Amino acid sequence: MKTDVVRVLAPARLHLGFLDMNGSLGRRFGGIGLGISAPQTRLTLRHAAGAEHRISGPESERAGRHLAAMAQHLNVPGAVRMSVDSAIPPHAGLGSGTQLALAVAAGLRHLHGLPLDPEGDAARLGRGLRSGLGAGLFRRGGLMVDGGKGDGSTTPPPIVSSLVFPKDWRVILVLDRLDHGLHGAAELDAFHALPPFPDADAAQICRLTLMQLLPGAAEGDFAAFCHAQRWIQRLVGAHFAPAQGGIFTSRRVGDAIRRLEALGAGGSGQSSWGPTGFAFAADPDAALHMCRRLEEEGLPDGLEVRCVAARSSGASVETVQDMAQA
Repeated sequence: MKTDVVRVLAPARLHLGFLDMNGSLGRRFGGIGLGISAPQTRLTLRHAAGAEHRISGPESERAGRHLAAMAQHLNVPGAVRMSVDSAIPPHAGLGSGTQLALAVAAGLRHLHGLPLDPEGDAARLGRGLRSGLGAGLFRRGGLMVDGGKGDGSTTPPPIVSSLVFPKDWRVILVLDRLDHGLHGAAELDAFHALPPFPDADAAQICRLTLMQLLPGAAEGDFAAFCHAQRWIQRLVGAHFAPAQGGIFTSRRVGDAIRRLEALGAGGSGQSSWGPTGFAFAADPDAALHMCRRLEEEGLPDGLEVRCVAARSSGASVETVQDMAQA
């Protein structure tokens, strides 16, 4: 028989840097983020017979916990069969945990005809503790800045800037399958162990963001955008270097990024705790050329280079008709 099936596509995001980790103005962190077209988390949900949820696919354990928590919160009846058809690599700096949680929440809400609430569900599922970018990019995509975490706030930081990213610019990702970024307790310990972030560096990052990075993206000024992005990354990376062993978590990624810069890539850096590194190209042909050159020159085992576009729209949540029986 026909049954409604909900499909959710949640794209990855790059974390391009923090604004102010000092917090002396009453708000801490503040982030710059960009939605990208790949990799993606894809879910399929449908009503199921019986009393228990059934979950399959990669990251199914985490997805199952989110499903149980949201089903209880929404007080929706019946069981759900959910397939995680693909997942953003975990602990790679691409927002996998938040996008998986929000994809599950959005899928369950849509299955029961309820309105989406990415910001509220992020807080309910323990996401967005420092950043509002995951929920903001899930909703809208593009290039975003959040306003940092206020003292005592229990919701994700507000999005204070949202721009459509230039459609011809490309992102070159360097992924290291044999390494992972800090997460969980190790991440919290690292934040606590780091020294206070200098006020002067926070001021410089905010100035670069407001007066060069965002205007560069808005006006399609590739050189200005990349100049600001690289400078922001080096200031942030230098602060985190004691916790992650250098500006880049993965030395192999750092080496590949330097090779991309020599080929003409700009605005390089590391997304979140890494190990994923990134750089920008002004058009698709230039990006493909640089990726091919890197591959032809040889990459270490486990290292992958991908050319992707920015995604200036949010997650996709839709109902389709399926002939399979739930």
